[in-house]
Amino acid sequence: MTTTTSMKLVLSILPILIVGFIPEFSTGNDHTQFVYTGFTGSKFTLDGAARITSTGLIELTNDTARVKGHAVYPSPLRFRLSPDGLVQSFSTSFVFGILSSFGDIRGHGFAFFISPSNDFTEAFPIQFLGLFNSTNNGSLSNHIFAVELDTIQNIEFADIDNNHVGIDINSLNSLKSNTAGFYNNNKNATFTNLPLIGSIPIQTWVEYDGNTTQINVTIAPLGMEKPVRPLLSLTFNLSTVLTEQAYIGFSSSTGLSTGHHCILGLSFGINSPAPVIDSTKLPKLPYLGPRSPSKLLEIILPIASAILVLAIGTIAVILVRRHLRYKEVHEDWEVEYGPHRFAYKDLYRATKGFSSKNLIGVGGFGRVYKGVLPKSKSEVAVKRVSYNSKQGIKQFVAEVVSMGHLQHNNIVKLFGYCRRKGELLLVYDYMVNGSLDKYLYGEEDTLDWGQRFKIIKGIASGLLYLHEEWDKVVIHRDVKPNNVLLDKEMNGRLGDFGLARLYDHGTDPQTTHVVGTIGYLAPELVHRGKATTLTDVFAFGIFILEVTCGRKPMTEDTQSHQVMLVDWVIQNWNKDSLLSTIDIKLQGNYDIDEAFLALKLGLLCSHPFPDARPNMRQVLQYLDGDVPLPELLPANFSFHMLASMQGKGLFGPSMVSLYPSPMLDFGSISFSLDGR
Repeated sequence: MTTTTSMKLVLSILPILIVGFIPEFSTGNDHTQFVYTGFTGSKFTLDGAARITSTGLIELTNDTARVKGHAVYPSPLRFRLSPDGLVQSFSTSFVFGILSSFGDIRGHGFAFFISPSNDFTEAFPIQFLGLFNSTNNGSLSNHIFAVELDTIQNIEFADIDNNHVGIDINSLNSLKSNTAGFYNNNKNATFTNLPLIGSIPIQTWVEYDGNTTQINVTIAPLGMEKPVRPLLSLTFNLSTVLTEQAYIGFSSSTGLSTGHHCILGLSFGINSPAPVIDSTKLPKLPYLGPRSPSKLLEIILPIASAILVLAIGTIAVILVRRHLRYKEVHEDWEVEYGPHRFAYKDLYRATKGFSSKNLIGVGGFGRVYKGVLPKSKSEVAVKRVSYNSKQGIKQFVAEVVSMGHLQHNNIVKLFGYCRRKGELLLVYDYMVNGSLDKYLYGEEDTLDWGQRFKIIKGIASGLLYLHEEWDKVVIHRDVKPNNVLLDKEMNGRLGDFGLARLYDHGTDPQTTHVVGTIGYLAPELVHRGKATTLTDVFAFGIFILEVTCGRKPMTEDTQSHQVMLVDWVIQNWNKDSLLSTIDIKLQGNYDIDEAFLALKLGLLCSHPFPDARPNMRQVLQYLDGDVPLPELLPANFSFHMLASMQGKGLFGPSMVSLYPSPMLDFGSISFSLDGR
């Protein structure tokens, strides 16, 4: 052999020795063949999670969730001899392994594909295997042929099971699929299942006959002779799918469950058989299974277990002690005021764990639950207040101090309270008939006039007790129907002292901000921020009109203009139609003298000038008929009331926006009982 001949021979086998593949060659324009036994030094295009490991295999995915990976042969192959020609016969064989780091927990599979493009940036991971997305799956414009080896059953794609092989055309809805396995080369050609996930490499053969348009797919464990009978056979003309030139490669993805999809070798041939893959030259699959326990682990594990048990015990003791320590909170001022204290566990049981079914109301500072005390079987209302509110503690102290000692038939009784870290609980007498506003505006049966007048007198009596008859003056500051509760005899009781402020007789109350409900706020309270007993009288006047007329303090007319209840009553009085303001739900069944008295007294109490309002003792005398209702003086008022008050500096522009409709001329209206 000459030196030149020897050199040519060495050069011809050198690529095989270095990179492990036979370079592409042709025996004519229509023949192509190559083989890879490992991919070290290859020029495959990789994207996503795909990489070539140090041992030479392609790893498409890893333990990262929701990723995709592609490995594509570096240049497109010519599947047609001309743009209009038929797809030539081809065959390929590849060796793969699917490994799971989590035992039987399955991830998604992978696919071998032939595609006009090597760009899969728009493809989705998870069940789409990095090939398609939710929009183009099934589109004829894909021009993709694929063989999927899937390890999850996706109902979306009508997968037959979680270990199958399928032939895909432009879609992951396989045209034909079968449980992964092979037919033995014996007389009976028995079928053997083959798990796709495992430590044993699997070889796959994909063949297409351009003359018969038959596609055959066969799999078997590496090292076994190729089965004669293919796993899948399908007649389909790929000339309707593949483009003249196309890429071949592998695609895979992961979801919440992950896995390692590895390609160990690949061979391919056009118009010739795919070269045989020498299994002895293939890289080995990595080992991801459990390792044999080390001596160090055998020593550390018992010690770690003992430490863990000790830690759990210590944590349990700390949690129990913390629970007992912070179960309830006591302070010195509670002993001084001395209302009855309830155990938290009794209130928890009474309200069935503060169940939503027992929730009867939500206030500005907390939620109210109905409960039945376990010992006395008494019905109570439990108000639960969170410390999150900066005013929560002040409101709680005000209620405990004031209501814990208040004794009046028209005031809701406070039985006691409980304090815990982060929350406060107040226990009230339960009012079976709920709040008054439900009867004025809700679905409850309407109240007759006798019940309404009785409630008005009862609340007047309760306010008189708060203002003058207890040892301290209590300003309620939020008198309105939904703060009036009705007992089983339909007596009105004033509740929700969350806005109450206490001060000794003879002292001037100081407040820092306006608190109350729009529509019930006296003008001077909005302007000066100072609450007095007369601001309660103003709200009570609105309350009387609301109960008598069945209308809220502020409404809108048909032109979406805001109408004040006081203005509306005065307008009708000017028209000599005062009776028309009485609630139509009464259907004319009321005492005329009492109704006129209520309307005029409501206007007098809600007079914009505080000095013109009566105190609550006078109000109760008017209601009881002990003293006749006076006329409004002076009788020569004939100017715009709201403008006059603003001009005298009683309140500013903010008050005008709060009461947008003009207050009417009181000069032509007499509060004499004779003038109706």
